[in-house]
Amino acid sequence: MDIRQQLLAAFEIEHREHLDAIRAALAAEGPVDWHDVFRRAHSLKGAARAVDLPPVEAVSHQLEALFERISAGQRPLDRAARAATHLALDRIEAYVAATATGQASMPEDALAALNACLDPEAAASEPARPEPDSPPITPAAASPAAPAAAPEPAAEPSQAVLRVPASAVEALTRASYGLWAALPGQGAVAERITRLSANAGALRRRTEAARRVPDTVPGGADETEVAALRRALAEIETGLAALSREASDLAQGHKTVILSVETAARRLREETERLALVPAETVFGGLARAVRDMARSDGQDVEVTTRGLDLPVDRAMLQALKDPVLHALRNALSHGAESPESRQRQGKPASLSIGLTVEAQGGRLVLGIHDDGRGPDLAAIEATGRARGLIAPGERLDPDMLLALPFEPGFSTAGAVDALSGRGMGLSVVAEVARSLHGQVQLVRRHPHGTSLILTLPLSAARRPVLIVTAGGTRFALPSGAAEALSRLDASALSTVAGRPVAQVAGEGGETLTLPLAELGDLLGLGIARPEGATIPIVRLRGTRGRCLLAVDRLEEVRTLLVLPAPPIGSDPALVTGTVILGTDTPALVLDPDGLIDRLGRAGPRAARSPSKGLGDGSGTIPETRRSTILVVDDSITTRTLEKSILEAAGYRVIVCVDGQEALDRLRARIEPVDLVVADVEMPRLTGFGLVEALRAEEDFARLPIVLMTSRGDEEDVARGLELGADAYLTKQKFDQRELLDTIGQLL
Repeated sequence: MDIRQQLLAAFEIEHREHLDAIRAALAAEGPVDWHDVFRRAHSLKGAARAVDLPPVEAVSHQLEALFERISAGQRPLDRAARAATHLALDRIEAYVAATATGQASMPEDALAALNACLDPEAAASEPARPEPDSPPITPAAASPAAPAAAPEPAAEPSQAVLRVPASAVEALTRASYGLWAALPGQGAVAERITRLSANAGALRRRTEAARRVPDTVPGGADETEVAALRRALAEIETGLAALSREASDLAQGHKTVILSVETAARRLREETERLALVPAETVFGGLARAVRDMARSDGQDVEVTTRGLDLPVDRAMLQALKDPVLHALRNALSHGAESPESRQRQGKPASLSIGLTVEAQGGRLVLGIHDDGRGPDLAAIEATGRARGLIAPGERLDPDMLLALPFEPGFSTAGAVDALSGRGMGLSVVAEVARSLHGQVQLVRRHPHGTSLILTLPLSAARRPVLIVTAGGTRFALPSGAAEALSRLDASALSTVAGRPVAQVAGEGGETLTLPLAELGDLLGLGIARPEGATIPIVRLRGTRGRCLLAVDRLEEVRTLLVLPAPPIGSDPALVTGTVILGTDTPALVLDPDGLIDRLGRAGPRAARSPSKGLGDGSGTIPETRRSTILVVDDSITTRTLEKSILEAAGYRVIVCVDGQEALDRLRARIEPVDLVVADVEMPRLTGFGLVEALRAEEDFARLPIVLMTSRGDEEDVARGLELGADAYLTKQKFDQRELLDTIGQLL
């Protein structure tokens, strides 16, 4: 990195600290520390001069002059001065952010607004450049060998820099040292295993030698031979005792070593995960400026404040929330705006105030977007709800229920579509993202004026407590917060209402609830086989759209696990929200409670069935006698295991391979007969295309049915796969497990 890039990297951090400090000082209640504000502007000017950013230097100079006059009492900090200051800070921030791309430009409005505050009569004149306190220090001037007239080369785009607290780095270093210290124990265990193997070999040789002694009655054997046999047996007995002690000691030592390694690895993982936590300011820091820009373009004046942006939050969660929070801020600006005259008549400041707050409450992240505008128009919300059929004729809703309607897709009370509102998508986007992050959102009225939108989410989107259950022979995970209660029911406790199984359970307040009941395996299209007379494990599930009872094969445990993205194959986004890894390498799908409740509602009434046969209709996915063997080939453990569970639930015998080369070697070795191959295309060593080509070139596999299952869905890829000899080509994006089972059924 050359000297200019080093200076710009340092300025990137320094200028943001100055801007944030000035904004915080102006937004704080009580007197402003003008000495500190002036010092910040002066330091910003000097730093801009050092990195040769004249536009930033010019704006900073005028800010410095404005703050000096305000602190001296020569002009007030009125609405115009505040607006000019925020405009100048926003322009500086945008200019510095654009320097990395070489497309930075400074609009003239910031200097014009500052000049208007400093000298209203001369505001229309050309703004003067600041007089430097000392000659600017630039990278070109710092190098005597550089040609005076040589143009500056365009800076390469800078890489993203993550600021990590020193304490976090030290904690991660200690954790890595702990793991490194635990690893030598594995070497000692390996040495003892080698010694154990050598002792076992020596005993084997002694045993073979003892067998060579004539196997006759004592009278027919030489006394020397008998003594030798006895010595050999005694040595073997002694060796076996020593071997047993060594094995016992080794097992105990290995447990200790494994515990040490697991503990060190867990600490390392926890410290590494903490590095993924970044201050909310890294993602939300620019939203205030964006809202002010939107307000200016619409001719409005707004005060935007932020609080709690130093709170560390999972980076992935912040990225997922960025657009929804911007939608909510835009909504507050659009629906809360009032004329300055109207606000003053109500005793409000002339400018609309919007605040963004980020805080942690227990294990939850709470984001608030607050404004002191006109507040929600309940009459308009009700009228729109009735017009859209969301409120039945004659139905009366309380204010809280009315305030839930704006989160419906397409709901808007705006009279016309403009740059800020009118299409009714903003709050529905907020609600959808909140649900996807297993959180909730609500709109509330503020007193005495305005509206608050509150998002409440798990503090970490990455690690969540989940309830592990088994259904149809497969393990699944449910968000533990959605499981109200776990219980077991006798089959005699079930009844039927409108053709659907229901059961009565006790509510939290002691009341009796009658809830619909469904087999989880039935909802997922898996097999159900419950022993006659067995009690039924039940999860009382609650989502945002209602409650139900889920019957499962087994209730296992609640664990806090890392939730990974949902697999690209076979995962209905309305039903599957992610994947967790159980044990060392076994994935399980995380199911969405609302998706299950919706699927139960769409299933319609059905006749109750005997508990021994399950509660579902068991339609069409499980062959009764088929035991064909299918080879699944995929380098993704999640996809591999998912396909295996689908096929095994359908009655097939399944073996798996991690790539095309392993599959080819296994088929050639004829370890077991294979009736059909399901293979991915993108794999290491040998791709799916290569596997098809190799199999079709051998007479023994020329007619072996092959199904390619891949995310590569381009027409040329499909054509290539079929030309090479694949019998079917299915894409993961459009995957439906019934289509896979139907295709396999036709080929077999």
